[in-house]
Amino acid sequence: MAGASVPVKIDQETHSLLAHAATALRTTQKDLLEAAVREYLAARREEIRESLQRTMQLIDGSDASRVAVLSGLSPERLDELGGVSES
Repeated sequence: MAGASVPVKIDQETHSLLAHAATALRTTQKDLLEAAVREYLAARREEIRESLQRTMQLIDGSDASRVAVLSGLSPERLDELGGVSES
């Protein structure tokens, strides 16, 4: 899925690690970062799937459930704050 590049913000210490590792491995920082992210996500694929599945179970199709999931507030707390108007 190659496409346009976008900037990624990392702290200076991580950038230094990335630069030194890319030099040592004779690859580009871009290629090293891509490989590292893909490997990290592959290793956590099941955790990500389970998290997304739990979130989808909380969404019942209502605006209130979507706001609750996105805000981290319980439906009860949303009601205390005035509720959510359904479109």
